[in-house]
Amino acid sequence: MANQLADLSESIAGVIEKSGQSVVQVNARRRQAASGIVWSEDGVIVTAHHVIETEENIQVGLPNEDYVSATLVGRDPTTDLAVVRVQSGSLMPIAKATGDLKVGHLVLALARPGRKVRATLGMVNVLGDAWRTPTGGSIDRYIQTNVEMLPGFSGGTLANALGDIIGLNTSALTRDSGITIPVETISRVVEALLAHGKIKRGYLGVGTQPVRLPENLWQTLSQETGLLIVSVEPGSPADQGGLLLGDVIVALDGQPVRFMDELLASLSGDQIGKGSNIKIVRGGQVQELRVTLGERK
Repeated sequence: MANQLADLSESIAGVIEKSGQSVVQVNARRRQAASGIVWSEDGVIVTAHHVIETEENIQVGLPNEDYVSATLVGRDPTTDLAVVRVQSGSLMPIAKATGDLKVGHLVLALARPGRKVRATLGMVNVLGDAWRTPTGGSIDRYIQTNVEMLPGFSGGTLANALGDIIGLNTSALTRDSGITIPVETISRVVEALLAHGKIKRGYLGVGTQPVRLPENLWQTLSQETGLLIVSVEPGSPADQGGLLLGDVIVALDGQPVRFMDELLASLSGDQIGKGSNIKIVRGGQVQELRVTLGERK
C-alpha cells in the first residue's frame, strides 16, 4: 500500500509539473495577481475577465519566471473570459481533454498567482447541462468540483488526471462557489474575440422586470410570467419598433420570455440588423411587433 501511495503521489506531482508549464501569472489588478492559460503557441493566453481591472500595462509571468508585457485582445463579461497576447517564443499550450468527464473523476486546479505553480486536488461533483450566466452568457455545460479555489486561482486551469485541460476556473459567475468554464465554451469565445475583439450581442434598449400575467392569459401563452417594460431608451430599437412603457414582453422570435436571462439569451449576435418578432401583452391583449435589433456597444 505504501508503494502504491508513493507512486500515486509521484504521478500527481508529475502531472502538475507538466501542465504547470502552460499556466502563467496575470498581473492586471491592484490586488493579488491571478492566473492564465497558454492557449496557443503564438502568444494567446486565456484568463478570467474579472481579474482584468486595467487594460494597460498588463504583465504576464511565464513559467521560466520571466515577465513580459501583454496586450488585451478582448473580453466577454457574460462568460467571464478574456484573451491577452504576449510576444514570446517559449510558450507551451496545454492539451485539450478528450473523452467523457464523469462525476467522481479526480481533477487538479492549477494556478500561478506567484512565481511558482500552485495546485489543489479534488474531484468532479456536479455535471450539468448547458446554462446561462446571470448576465446572459452561454456556457456549454455546468461543471462544479470540490477543489479549493485559493486566492489567485481564477483564470487557472482545471486539469484531468492526465494533465489535459477540462476548463478554466473562476469565482465570479456564481455567488456561493467557484465553477469551471468548459473547453468548448472557451474555444468558442476565444475564436470570436480573436476575430472581432468582442462578442457581438443584440441590443433592444428596454429596462424590464418580471411580472405575473393575468390568469386568463396563462393557458393562452402557456407561461405565467413575462417581462414588464419599465423604461425605453429614446431612439433605441425598442423605441423605433413601437414598444411602450407598460407593455409586457412574452416572446421573441417564437421563444418564450419569462425572465431577464431568457431575453438576454434571445438577443444573439446573429440577429443584429435583422427584424425580430416580439410578442407583447398591451392592455390585456396579445400583440406582435416587428423590431430590428441593434448591436450592444
